[in-house]
Amino acid sequence: MFSKSSGGSTPPPTSEEISAYLGKETVFEGKMTFEGVFRLDGKFEGEIFESGTLVVGETAVVKGKITLNTIVINGLIEGDICAKGRVEIHSTGKVYGTLLTPILVINEGGIFEGNCKMKGSPDKKEESAGFPSQKTDDPLST
Repeated sequence: MFSKSSGGSTPPPTSEEISAYLGKETVFEGKMTFEGVFRLDGKFEGEIFESGTLVVGETAVVKGKITLNTIVINGLIEGDICAKGRVEIHSTGKVYGTLLTPILVINEGGIFEGNCKMKGSPDKKEESAGFPSQKTDDPLST
């Protein structure tokens, strides 16, 4: 059903199927939440919160505040993005605003203008930072 080609948009980085889609002639204003993978090729203005994976197509224009797990950007976004998983800006993607994410990927040609804070996952990274555990039988540790 899907084939790899040098042109076109990249499928989402998950094995999930797209659960919702707004086409390029669609204009939506307001607040939205979704589960799974949502593909947006139209215009959206408002707030997306506590959601799964958003795939922003090349023809998409998004203005507002976005809070989700993962976002793949091939279009234009103006506003704040808070991603718990990762942000990917592909070669046709443009982001103007503020990013908060532990993982940021910007492909050659992708544009990001704004501020970014990268905060790692506190549960695993701090514990495995390479420091010896307090409970050791080493006579030098006190």
